[in-house]
Amino acid sequence: MYGFFKTDESWAGLILRVVLGGVIFAHGAQKLLGWYGGFGFEGTMGFFTQKMGLPWLVAFLVIIGESIGSLGLLAGLLTRFTAASFIVIMLGAIMTVHLPQGFFMNWFGQQTGEGFEFHLLVIGMSLALLVVGGGKWSLDGLIARWLGEPSAVQPSQTGKPAYAFRTL
Repeated sequence: MYGFFKTDESWAGLILRVVLGGVIFAHGAQKLLGWYGGFGFEGTMGFFTQKMGLPWLVAFLVIIGESIGSLGLLAGLLTRFTAASFIVIMLGAIMTVHLPQGFFMNWFGQQTGEGFEFHLLVIGMSLALLVVGGGKWSLDGLIARWLGEPSAVQPSQTGKPAYAFRTL
C-alpha cells in the first residue's frame, strides 16, 4: 500500500498534476456540470450511450474520472490511480473518435474533427505521474508518511521480522 502512495518532494510531480488536473477538470466540468459550453451529465450520458453506443458504465466512469478524478489529482490524492484512469480514457477517446482525424488538432477548421495530439500529451503527463507520484504538497505523500516507509531490517540483529515499518 505504501508504494501506491509513495512520492518524492519534487516540483515536477506538483507541476504535472496541477496543470493536468486543471486542464482535465475543465473537460470534466463540461461533462458533469454543463460548464464551459458542455452538455452536463444527462446530455453527455445521452451522447455517449445513444450516439456513440458506449455502455452506460463506461460513459459514467469517463464523466466521473474527468471531473472528480481531476479534483483528486489537483489535491494529489490517488495520483497514480487517476493518472492510470486518464490513460485509459484518452486511449479510448483516440480509438473511438480521434484516430481517423489524424495527429493534429483542427487548428484551421479544415478537418472534420480533432486529431489526437492533445490525448497523447495527456497520456505522456499521466505516465510521468505514474512514475514519480504526486510530488510536493500531495495528499499521497502525506498518506505515505502516515503509513510509514518499509525498510529492510536484518532479523538476526533484532529478532523481529525481516521487514519493519518506520513511522514519523
